[in-house]
Amino acid sequence: MIDFYLAKIKSSPLGILWIVFSLILIGLISLNSISVIDSQSSSGAFKKQLIFLIPSILLMIGSLLLSKKFIHERIYYIYIISIAFVSLPFLGNKVQGTYRWIDLGLPFNIQPSEAVKWIAIIALARFLSDRDKHITNFSTIIYSLPLLLIPSIIVFNQPDLGTASVLLSPAIPMLYWAGAKPYHLFLMIAPFLSILSASNVIIFTIWIAMMALVIFAIRKHGWYGITIFFINIFLGLIFPLVWNSLRDYQKNRVLTFINPELDPLGAGYQIIQSKTALGSGGLWGKGWGEGTQTQLKFLPVQESDFIVSVIGEELGFVALFVMIILFSIFMYRILSLSLNASDKFSGLILIGISSIFLSHIFVNCAMVSGMMPVKGLPLPFISYGGSFLISCFIMVGLILNFGREKSY
Repeated sequence: MIDFYLAKIKSSPLGILWIVFSLILIGLISLNSISVIDSQSSSGAFKKQLIFLIPSILLMIGSLLLSKKFIHERIYYIYIISIAFVSLPFLGNKVQGTYRWIDLGLPFNIQPSEAVKWIAIIALARFLSDRDKHITNFSTIIYSLPLLLIPSIIVFNQPDLGTASVLLSPAIPMLYWAGAKPYHLFLMIAPFLSILSASNVIIFTIWIAMMALVIFAIRKHGWYGITIFFINIFLGLIFPLVWNSLRDYQKNRVLTFINPELDPLGAGYQIIQSKTALGSGGLWGKGWGEGTQTQLKFLPVQESDFIVSVIGEELGFVALFVMIILFSIFMYRILSLSLNASDKFSGLILIGISSIFLSHIFVNCAMVSGMMPVKGLPLPFISYGGSFLISCFIMVGLILNFGREKSY
């Protein structure tokens, strides 16, 4: 039995681990720098991150050793349990003003939404791979969406808009990888584009006209196209209701993204301080523990959401460039493994996981540089966060498991 598991480990693409632990090292260096400020909270983040590495690595090994057959057969049951798990915070008291965490009276809280990310991906991968011959049917696409929509809606109401968006990010890549028609994918994302464009009458009118031309040009399966067309018009018309349903802090984040100076001491403060820290670091940075924005605590949530700004200020653009290169190699390796996957189920899981990682990387980096509204999305392997770190390592274990050319 031991020889069997050793063979599984040796046949895994272990080369990806050097990238992961290089990113972990960058994160620990930055977290240790932050610990100079506050010997209680920030130093705790550094020490806790070291402690969280132990269960993270163990769970990575566990997800690496699980058989594909076991995961494939039981994923729907695990998915149902995860939906119940992610709903549990609503039964307790609010933690930090939201229902995102479960407070067990320990030095740390548990965030169930981190687990449902990769569980939903595996469930969707099984659904699509089991219906490989029917993926060109638009109905198959529609039936697959609730697997991501259900947990996303639950997480959105916690409220956690960032994680809810990440949960939906694998949909298009996985459906395209499974063989869905581009026209069907266009019809699927059209409602989201209609909502985004509805804030401007001219842009919305141009978008509706373009959509009508595409639907008319294709004409195949016209019933679906006409239905989606009128749904898009309806969504555009009710956009004011959608906007009014957002919480005040969510509206402020969008408005200050457009113009941070509107509220320099409020919602825009985070973006302004982050951009200041990034710009002041220069090429080589101010030096470890020497960042003024970081050490004087002007930079908010610096151990998690804005740790990229800490790296930029203290270690400079060179360190940021190395970080981006490492993430690029990491994403390239996952995509390469998906191309060479032993079966469609494995390939879809790898594509879904790559979408989750890419969403976190892109949104976090765009957020700290002021290119996107502020969202509570940490950076994989670098930001502090126990549940998030464990989830990332489990996904790495799944990459090593499903990235093998030989099935076990």
